[in-house]
Amino acid sequence: MNPLLFNLNGWEIPIIILVVLILFGGKKIPEFMKGLGKGINSFKKGLNDIEEDIKADPADKKTSTPSNQ
Repeated sequence: MNPLLFNLNGWEIPIIILVVLILFGGKKIPEFMKGLGKGINSFKKGLNDIEEDIKADPADKKTSTPSNQ
């Protein structure tokens, strides 16, 4: 049992795809997927940046905290 498919059988998946196409139209779906892809890439880049910051040697870092003036 695949929990991501919610126990969908043979004909239920094409029917859901057809309903999505009718509701959103053929032009909106690629735009949505493009935006989703950009969001995922941005999220992965942020994770990589944080991972690099964690792995970086604290002695090599310049003081990035604002000084109390």
